[in-house]
Amino acid sequence: MENTIEVDDSRRRFITAAATVVGGAGVVAGAIPFVATMTPSAKTKAIGAPIEVDISNLQPGERIIEKWQGKPVWILRRTQEMLDDITAQNNEVGDPESNSSAQPSYAKNEYRAIKDEVLVVLGICTHLGCSPNYILKGAENSPAADWKGGFFCPCHGSSFDLAGRVFKGVPAPTNLVVPPYKFLSPTRLLIGDDSGAV
Repeated sequence: MENTIEVDDSRRRFITAAATVVGGAGVVAGAIPFVATMTPSAKTKAIGAPIEVDISNLQPGERIIEKWQGKPVWILRRTQEMLDDITAQNNEVGDPESNSSAQPSYAKNEYRAIKDEVLVVLGICTHLGCSPNYILKGAENSPAADWKGGFFCPCHGSSFDLAGRVFKGVPAPTNLVVPPYKFLSPTRLLIGDDSGAV
């Protein structure tokens, strides 16, 4: 006489289903951190997006540096003396009217700006991509005795006036680049988007 053992199929199906659910939950829990590392951070998403900059605390003669598309953007509030010095150097710069340089049409003027007192340029030398120093008029480290203030690249000696215009006889071929920008208010800039700018 044979002994037969009855197998409880419903219990077996329950245990299999429970193990599958627990195993699946473990896989999902383990995958969440992995997937999270693959999604770009907010900083990465924003690297190409326009940036807003508050210039309400920017004093005359001061410069701030922001980052847009991984590049330094210099924002300088110029004094009346600085603006006068720009005009006085028209014969010393290589492209005084910015005919061979990169800037939006609204910045193709003597001061290379929407508002004369606010300069917005990429802080990258147009020679080999170095970052020039901002040197004020009368500073001890001025590159020339008659220096009226501007930007000097110590790597190869290129220099730019306070409108980002390149001086004659230096390695840099063109003026500093003016990125697209607009004023959202008298104290707020949007860099990287100039739609609707005048």
